[in-house]
Amino acid sequence: MLAVLGALVFLYVSAGAHMLSSWKQSRRDDARVAAMEREHRALVRQHGELGSQSNLEVQAKQLDMTRPSERTYVITNLPPN
Repeated sequence: MLAVLGALVFLYVSAGAHMLSSWKQSRRDDARVAAMEREHRALVRQHGELGSQSNLEVQAKQLDMTRPSERTYVITNLPPN
């Protein structure tokens, strides 16, 4: 009888420890998912900003690119400010 009671106590403690472990893992997973959702929102926002027409034009100008209808002028010998 004492052995059966000991076995039952062991099973309850074991199940409780497993539940506690699962709960802790769930909390870690929830925190990781929340961090990934924040990163996803930031990346979507950045993708929208980088893909906008105005940003593309600014980047093209920084690379000295012009439209086919534009002319490029180079002015030299300007006085220093």
